[in-house]
Amino acid sequence: MSTQFKLPVGPSGIPLLGFGTGTKYFKPSDVKELNQSLVNILDTAAHNGFIHIDTAEGYGISAEVSTFLKNLKDIKRSQLFITDKFNLSRRIGIGANDDASPYAHLKNTLDNVFHTDYVDLYLLHAPFITKDKFGFTLEEAWQSVEKLYEEGLAKRIGVSNFAVDDLKRILKVAKYPPQVNQIEFNTPDIVEFCKKNNITVEAYSPLAPLTRGDLTTGVGKKLDLKLDELEKKYKKTKTQLLLRWVIQRGIVPITTTSKVSRLDEWKGIFDFTLSETDEEDITKIGKEYKPQFRLYWKPFYDKYN
Repeated sequence: MSTQFKLPVGPSGIPLLGFGTGTKYFKPSDVKELNQSLVNILDTAAHNGFIHIDTAEGYGISAEVSTFLKNLKDIKRSQLFITDKFNLSRRIGIGANDDASPYAHLKNTLDNVFHTDYVDLYLLHAPFITKDKFGFTLEEAWQSVEKLYEEGLAKRIGVSNFAVDDLKRILKVAKYPPQVNQIEFNTPDIVEFCKKNNITVEAYSPLAPLTRGDLTTGVGKKLDLKLDELEKKYKKTKTQLLLRWVIQRGIVPITTTSKVSRLDEWKGIFDFTLSETDEEDITKIGKEYKPQFRLYWKPFYDKYN
């Protein structure tokens, strides 16, 4: 690996920032052309030390991840941290009458798409798994994921977009509890429940209030003004300040970019610490969003505000 930068790893063994391949690079099922720009930025990110790659069957970019892995020359598989997610909306290489369990999906992906022996983390992408729709229950899906863990095909296992009630269902039957819940994490009760149950929270769209919010009025403006103040104090960009805040809250941010310059910006979140007061000030402002600012799954999450 050509970089001198080494991405820090959290207590759970998960690198503290993930390169996301979801929303920005999502590819509809009718688009077959390889997105070479995604392949290129994944390679550039890895060679800059950002070895935590977050992907999913539902994103439609398995070919791009496969090409990235195939073309790697000077980075070993053991140096990467790859997350994949089960989603029955894409049945890559799996027929309508075939076993569609998480076990079958990941086994097929490893053997025929990624051509690697394991993923570092495998998640159920969403809790909306029913016997009628999938042929198995949510609990049975989790037991299938546990089999992947037992066989070493997934080094860690977890869930995504799970609310407290969904997590409780899994925990009732789990031989191995979920190690991760990847969510749009600005949902206090879910975060606290995860922490109490030793479940690492990963946060997608962690910069949404800054990049998608209204910064001209109300809470959005208040946040922007606070970040203006902190930019001068820490000599850091607003992106760096918010990503640092996420990490100091004990959360692993999943973010993305198409710009090489952004990778250098990300490196700058690990060489400083927000004071306890500044961290809490950002938290307090965020709590003023009523309802909590979020982009996805609004009806599903709002009850946990």
